[in-house]
Amino acid sequence: RLGREVIDAAHRAVKPGVTTDEIDRVVHEVTVAGGGYPSPLNYYNFPKSCCTSVNEIICHGIPDKRPLEEGDIVNVDISVYRDGMHADLNETFVVGDNDKVSDEAKQIVLAAYQCLFKAISLVKPGVRFRDFGDAIQSVANRKGLGVTRTYCGHGIGELFHCAPNIPHYAKNKAIGAAKVGHVFTIEPMINGKSWRDVMWPDGWTASTEDGRLSAQFEHTILVTEDGYELLTGRTPESPPLWWEKSKEEGGLGLFGDLEGVMNLL
Repeated sequence: RLGREVIDAAHRAVKPGVTTDEIDRVVHEVTVAGGGYPSPLNYYNFPKSCCTSVNEIICHGIPDKRPLEEGDIVNVDISVYRDGMHADLNETFVVGDNDKVSDEAKQIVLAAYQCLFKAISLVKPGVRFRDFGDAIQSVANRKGLGVTRTYCGHGIGELFHCAPNIPHYAKNKAIGAAKVGHVFTIEPMINGKSWRDVMWPDGWTASTEDGRLSAQFEHTILVTEDGYELLTGRTPESPPLWWEKSKEEGGLGLFGDLEGVMNLL
């Protein structure tokens, strides 16, 4: 549960005027205070303790001194190592009051969440890894959005990244099927239109090719005999995502209501 504690702390830090460097500091301190180590730090020379991907950045954004602005969206990707095991999760947050965030931004964040849970709903022994991409793509296509193909979900445990690979797009050729005891991530990256990405010169930051917004959610999932367990699931203490806030706050009043969120499809 350390990963959940860390990402919730990062979420609480997301405000207009706060830099992504400050979010990285929070992530590092909460991880270490919880007896863990931030898995991204020095991973293939990655220089920070988390990834912060703002607006058109798809993934692997490097925290820096740019202050967040009201109306931005920011994905915070957390990975922690404790007691010989890794956990990996990410969420996309709106910055500032809901009424200052564009409908386009709010809807792509919601769509990324729906894409993830459409795939998670399939998890059980015997499901083919390639089937998750079909489920994700069906939601994205309905909303006119693109699904990034360069990056995929992955096995996780004693190793940070390992088999199986979990592509997020339709008609992929992933090999294998889920078995009881498998632990892996599903983490679709949903773009405003095109699925294609552009790599920045830093060798890490991936952005949309057309400058449109991108959003992502991720969980680490354990396959059980009768389905799955979310190892990084949200708790009643987790800060609300934009649609979980009350209607008076510009939300939809759907706190903890996954069925209600999926009924919006």
